[in-house]
Amino acid sequence: MARIYLERRTGGEDIRRLLAVLDEQGMVPGPAESSPPMDVIETATAIEILLDVPGVPIDAITVLVTRGTIVVAGQKKTGVCEHHGAAFHLAERSFGRFARVVRLTGAYDGGRARATLRNGELRVVLPRIEERRGRKLRIPVTTE
Repeated sequence: MARIYLERRTGGEDIRRLLAVLDEQGMVPGPAESSPPMDVIETATAIEILLDVPGVPIDAITVLVTRGTIVVAGQKKTGVCEHHGAAFHLAERSFGRFARVVRLTGAYDGGRARATLRNGELRVVLPRIEERRGRKLRIPVTTE
């Protein structure tokens, strides 16, 4: 299972701290780094984030959960070409560090979040917390 970190901070401090953690791990992407395709799916019970990360080992993936933000970062090492001196006619595979950020709206339980890597697909699931604002509560009326 991929590592999930929970951060409890406020405002812009969240993003600065996340970037500091990623930088410490050598995962702050540069301008020419890779960006794996991602789907974000919201259901009635959870939000799911799916990333295609074929060839990325589980220990090279970090998932950070902070107030209102999820950061998925990792690194795919460059493939080895067995044909020395060969010329590439087509090169579509991407390598290098990556980081994808998802801003959350609504209430989610980061403490119950889980991330799984299977067949090159990373799936991060954050269960919803029942929305309490706007809910009608009936207050019983009694006599004294």
